[in-house]
Amino acid sequence: MKTIASILTLLFVVLPLQAQIDDSQYNQMDPSGNISRRNSNKTDSLGSDKEIPKGIKVWTIDKRFGERKAALPDTISHMFMNSIFTSELRGEYNTTGNLGSPRLNRIFIDRNSENQFLFVNPLDFFVTPVDEFHFTNTLSPITNLTYDNSGDKTNGDDHFIAKFGVNAGKRIGVGFKFDYLYARGYYQNQSTSHFNYSLYGSYIGDRYQAHLLFSTNHQKIAENGGLANDDYITHPESFSDSYSTNEIPTILQRNWNRNDNLHFFFNHKYSIGFNRKVPMTADEIKAKKFAMASAEENKRKNENSATDTERGKGKKAEKRAMGRPEDASIAGIDPPINTGKDERIQLTKSAADSLLSVQNKESKDTSWIKNEFVPVTSFIHTFNFDNYRRIYEAYQTPENFYANTYKVEEKLSGDSIYDKTTHYHLSNVFAISLLEGFNKWAKAGLKGFVTWDLKHFNLPDSVGISSYTENGINIGGQLCKAQGKFLHYLATVEATVAGPNSGDLKIDANADINFSLFGDTLSLIGDAFIHRVKPAFYFRHYHGRHFWWDNDNMERITHTRIQGVLSYTKTRTKLRIAVDNINNYTYLAQSYLTEGERHTKTDVTVRQGSKPINLFTAQLIQDFKIGPFNWENVITYQKTSDQSQLPVPDLNLYSNLYLRFKIAKVLNCDFGADVRYFTNYYAPDYSPALGQFAVQTNSATDNGADTRIKIGNYPLVNVYANFHLKHTRFFVMYSHVNAGMGDKRYFSTPHYALNERIFRLGLSWNFFN
Repeated sequence: MKTIASILTLLFVVLPLQAQIDDSQYNQMDPSGNISRRNSNKTDSLGSDKEIPKGIKVWTIDKRFGERKAALPDTISHMFMNSIFTSELRGEYNTTGNLGSPRLNRIFIDRNSENQFLFVNPLDFFVTPVDEFHFTNTLSPITNLTYDNSGDKTNGDDHFIAKFGVNAGKRIGVGFKFDYLYARGYYQNQSTSHFNYSLYGSYIGDRYQAHLLFSTNHQKIAENGGLANDDYITHPESFSDSYSTNEIPTILQRNWNRNDNLHFFFNHKYSIGFNRKVPMTADEIKAKKFAMASAEENKRKNENSATDTERGKGKKAEKRAMGRPEDASIAGIDPPINTGKDERIQLTKSAADSLLSVQNKESKDTSWIKNEFVPVTSFIHTFNFDNYRRIYEAYQTPENFYANTYKVEEKLSGDSIYDKTTHYHLSNVFAISLLEGFNKWAKAGLKGFVTWDLKHFNLPDSVGISSYTENGINIGGQLCKAQGKFLHYLATVEATVAGPNSGDLKIDANADINFSLFGDTLSLIGDAFIHRVKPAFYFRHYHGRHFWWDNDNMERITHTRIQGVLSYTKTRTKLRIAVDNINNYTYLAQSYLTEGERHTKTDVTVRQGSKPINLFTAQLIQDFKIGPFNWENVITYQKTSDQSQLPVPDLNLYSNLYLRFKIAKVLNCDFGADVRYFTNYYAPDYSPALGQFAVQTNSATDNGADTRIKIGNYPLVNVYANFHLKHTRFFVMYSHVNAGMGDKRYFSTPHYALNERIFRLGLSWNFFN
């Protein structure tokens, strides 16, 4: 409660003072983009103080070519209260319950599993991929501090994020991100501790552009193996004693997964082309006006300062010289000659007005015209290095918990486990790009590229370490049309032509058409892909104390998808339809026996489907707004041809009902409640020893009963108040307000219960200086 009281004091005492803070000095940018310090204590000629320029542009980049794509800065208040959850904004992920815990998306078409190092895929809540990282360009330095909290020092959560961005001129932008998450957990032995530090920089010139990103992550997760008995949640009355959440027995103790990874990314390109004159954008005109006003004020201030200095040098005024100056003329000596003609140029009033109008128009036109460089051809190089280490460390493993024990040379022995694997990936991409739009005939852009990959893996063995190295060369091309309003398309082909994965093929294509309908834009978007690839390395090889496989003869996975999206802004409607077909679907499968409150004979294997799997997905996003009332809905329907290999819920639902209004015309408020729901299904189990989700394959009992566990059919409701005041966002929330009501089967993964009622609060504050 002390923490809550402190935060509330900060919100209601400090925030109202924000508008009263007097920033006596701040940065200014001149027309050339140079930044200097400026004093704001003096008013300008209009009697108003200049403000700090508050402007920021944010973008992401394509990880292969470095192409920039505009993005929204993380300053939007809508749904801010849900950004803290590992289950994501609309609760579409299964998790093991705690903040920052492993997760798996229930919506199959939204899953991303491209990383060869499988152990970081379930932790993508905390790890930001290169193509999702935000690069910045700011008019003044910006700092963002975000903090959310729940519970206390025994079982609470704390998550702190600090971001900073600054520009050195118009072209160079640098910044960093610091992210620390520590969740003690409301159940036994489930704490998470994550740390991230990222440093980035960009140079955006006419001919040369570069992006640099360095990040390091440390992730530590305590594994409890789930609850010893689900009845502690679903039927607490069956026990003679009453248990609080932190007293419920769990399967495992003193078990941890550790992931450490380091990433270095550098992309740069040089373009050749020509220059042309184009009008400035509204933002550029605004920035130039600000810079011109700043320069004029500095000039006036310097002139006033110089005058004051000269006046203070002496108290005596100079005496005026007496007598006639040498170059003076004497009146009457040289009378002017009158020729009788007026030699001045005679202009009528209409001619003078016309000449003045032309001069003003020319001045105005040239003031807001800029010189634009039009690239024709770009030469691109991308360097990427990723380094990973994963350790599963366990003590006091329950007797007969695992079905198999293998001879492996590790740091620990006996019933302890120290499974360690490392991997690094180095790649270089060389590309040539012919850009679209440099003349009226260049309707599309064309790129060709070559990629060299080096992948190295280390696994423990019965004696020493087994090492695997894979070199590969990929070639490919891309056809792109991104300009214009009506039609855009993108098609990419990539083939592996050398190395152990030779024969892999990826074809991706998407297109969109936009046209006006009843005063708004209707968008039709289609995308499709065909991927024929070898299973990831850790599906083919893994060595550990209790799990071991070497699958050298696995078939290639062939995955095709066709997807269409219809979006109409006027009715707030978005409809998405997708059809997937997968041959040789590859997945992890887990089995175990349940004996009272113990699990025994646990085993995990790799399986490949013997027949194709078909999956149909339909998703409707429909929002309604009537005055201050808002109702947002996401409904997803999925139908798989084989639930035993690819289990997904038939229906996944999110609904958010809230009232939006303002207080004193400055404080934006959202008061509401949201609900998450999915139908019953045999959700993937979680394997602590691998840190992976695995399909349930528990054997039937002697009487033929299915021992697999279904979860779902339970609504999870949160109530919240979300606020936005100038540069500050904050919220208060009561999550899982319906805990203990109804069926009580609030599991997001088999045997892993969700947290009960929790009071949460969060704050995000932007500083411009």
